[in-house]
Amino acid sequence: MLITSSRLDLVPLTLDFMRASLAHDTDTCSWILGATVPPEWPEPDYRYVLDLRIGQLEADPSLLPWLMRAMVDRETRAMVGDIGFHTAPAPEYLQPYSPEAVEFGFGVFPEYRRKGYAREAAKAMMHWATDNHGVTEFIMTIRPDNVASQALAAQLGFVKIASHIDEIDGEEDILELRLNSIRDELSGG
Repeated sequence: MLITSSRLDLVPLTLDFMRASLAHDTDTCSWILGATVPPEWPEPDYRYVLDLRIGQLEADPSLLPWLMRAMVDRETRAMVGDIGFHTAPAPEYLQPYSPEAVEFGFGVFPEYRRKGYAREAAKAMMHWATDNHGVTEFIMTIRPDNVASQALAAQLGFVKIASHIDEIDGEEDILELRLNSIRDELSGG
């Protein structure tokens, strides 16, 4: 279930890891993950996401490969961020936009930003979804003022197809990437 890229191991976040995260038990988190978890994990805005993902996994354990993963730098064994799909492919809420898509999001800890981790992890996740599950449609929702994430999405080939108001994040652009060939479109740059 591990997804790898040139520098990263993308490790699924188990229920035990997420529960320890909510308890701010970073020692247990580090032990479960096999990597150093920063003392500020999780940031306050991640509590909602962790609660949501715990509920999803309790209802359907088969979602584990799709949901949150730690980005672990293989050389330093440090958790540098997280990435994951929000659901399995083709959820009801994406039907009006991209019927066969899967949505994903990511976060990189401040001290590890601007090193290409998010780009590398995003490509690895999309390769995994395509190679193992035939997914060729991907969605990202990003606030218009999130310049760094908007730039990354554009570099990956995502285009804005709509916008909406998220009850937590406010206004977000809905960005889509439809692939004809994952190897052609994700292998460049």
